[in-house]
Amino acid sequence: MGLGDKISNKAQEVAGKVKEVAGNATDNPDLKAEGHKDQAAAKAKQVGENIKDAAKDLKDK
Repeated sequence: MGLGDKISNKAQEVAGKVKEVAGNATDNPDLKAEGHKDQAAAKAKQVGENIKDAAKDLKDK
């Protein structure tokens, strides 16, 4: 996984957490749900990139 991808995924995860906290603070369930969705999407991307990296490492060996 490239450094740019890692930064982008982490930024999306952090933004999702901010939305979740803001949703809790303002009692806004839609914003909270959107935050959860953003965090889940970022984590799924990270898992996919980790699998690609592992496959590449195996191929290189």
